[in-house]
Amino acid sequence: MRLLLVEDSVSLGEAVREQITDAGYAVDWMQCLAHAQTSVATTDYDLILLDLLLPDGKGLDFLKKLRQAGNTTPIIILTALDQLTDRIAGLNAGADDYLVKPFDLDELSARIAAVARRSSGNPSPVIQLKDLKVDLVSHKVARGKMLINLTAKEWAVFEALLQHSGALLSRAQLEDNLYAFGAEIESNAVEVHISRLRKKLGHDLIETVRGMGYRLVKQ
Repeated sequence: MRLLLVEDSVSLGEAVREQITDAGYAVDWMQCLAHAQTSVATTDYDLILLDLLLPDGKGLDFLKKLRQAGNTTPIIILTALDQLTDRIAGLNAGADDYLVKPFDLDELSARIAAVARRSSGNPSPVIQLKDLKVDLVSHKVARGKMLINLTAKEWAVFEALLQHSGALLSRAQLEDNLYAFGAEIESNAVEVHISRLRKKLGHDLIETVRGMGYRLVKQ
């Protein structure tokens, strides 16, 4: 997944970015609404983490404008505003979840995973894919009793294919799930991760459409 983090606190922003990056996701961190608006206009995000009080405006207004424009990207509000009226206003404006600061980073990860599952149409945390059991929460894959270890980057590519099962994803689309703005993109990173996934999960699981991209073979 590629996420947009809109948070002006440097300490919290760094902690959240590190937490999400360690899970294998690409994160673009913006500290004001102006930059967040530019990011949303130029990049397709899988999920947005949004503070409500930013230096140049209110996150709630940003959220409302996105929804009014037809943007359906899942949004989790991260805020110190803990009154019931604030929660109701955020959810009624179109937020998918609301997390009050200070929060546990592991809880944030769990909420990100839950919102992403609902958005992709896989509300269950465990899915069956051919002979594989895939745990979307723990990022674990098993074949029978054998646990298959995936690196964070391998999981990021695999999850992107899972979320669009049967659909064709280009190399650029998969790179978007691996790299944030400004990150150095390795020329053959996607091919390397696809190759490793095939070795670990089965050579017939991921199909290559020459010159176009990759897709997860439907059951």
